[in-house]
Amino acid sequence: MSASTKLLVLYTGGTIGMQMSADGLAPASGFEARLRAQQALEQGRELPAWIFRELLPPIDSANMNQTNWLAMVAAIRAGVEQDGCDAVLVLHGTDTLAYSAAALSFLLLGLPVPVLLSGSMLPAGAPGSDAWANLFGAMQALHAGVAPGVQLYFNGTLLHGARVSKLRSDAFDAFNVLPRQRQGERAESIPTRIDYRQPRQPVNLAVLPFYPGIQAAHVSALLTSGVRGVLLECYGSGTGPADNRELLAALKAAHAQGVVLAAISQCPHGHVEFGVYAAGSQLANAGLVSAGGMTREAALGKLFALLGAGLSQAEVEHWFALDLCGERAD
Repeated sequence: MSASTKLLVLYTGGTIGMQMSADGLAPASGFEARLRAQQALEQGRELPAWIFRELLPPIDSANMNQTNWLAMVAAIRAGVEQDGCDAVLVLHGTDTLAYSAAALSFLLLGLPVPVLLSGSMLPAGAPGSDAWANLFGAMQALHAGVAPGVQLYFNGTLLHGARVSKLRSDAFDAFNVLPRQRQGERAESIPTRIDYRQPRQPVNLAVLPFYPGIQAAHVSALLTSGVRGVLLECYGSGTGPADNRELLAALKAAHAQGVVLAAISQCPHGHVEFGVYAAGSQLANAGLVSAGGMTREAALGKLFALLGAGLSQAEVEHWFALDLCGERAD
């Protein structure tokens, strides 16, 4: 955990740099000058030297998508490989911050430097804002030394990038890691086919929760829409409407056509264990692969990283079932 001496600050937009417009708070450029001016006012902080890069246009993170994730990866690799940076700080809006942290955890597997993501609940400069505390706190953490991998820095705490979720919209401690049971054998190594050097392409993915009254026609319409992977949010330990033969048939047919079907638990403290109930076993027989105790954010980001690398259905299911960066096991 070497101390950072040259940091890449990658600004994507989000609340931290927003300014007031006629329609309300909106993303704004020019954050580098504001950051340097604020740093000049800070006393007693030990911070690394840093360079600034900005993804244009800066966005509200509610508009985050896979293309933005790939742009972040490209900018991070350029900062490390071309500019000689030994750490990265990504400034990001909070609405999808956990999704991006999870996606980058898998898109940057094997990257030899630490990547922290941070943002704020209130814009920089607003009364009582948490922006500068989060930003400079993250810089100080990197200057002290952080292990390689993706983490989130928020409200004075480092959080695992592939385990964190946003749990509150009204407080500075908005992010946390729930004590979900982690399951899955750890991968012995990360092959080059899924590490940070592997090019990715956007992937048609979907998330579908089970709920009382869900119809086979709803599921079938989604599964036949050209989607390549579906994350199914199951009840409890991985159950669903197993008495619905048409629904199970739709799942089996989609799996036979190459669609990857992954299952997470809807319970915040839950994990998928198909064999506990017969209903879960039937879903497993339909082709679903268990995400164990992974969060929605982690499971979605992992599906994207694996399918986006061009892996086959069988290969995706193999690597999805293994722990790659601590997402499935403590």
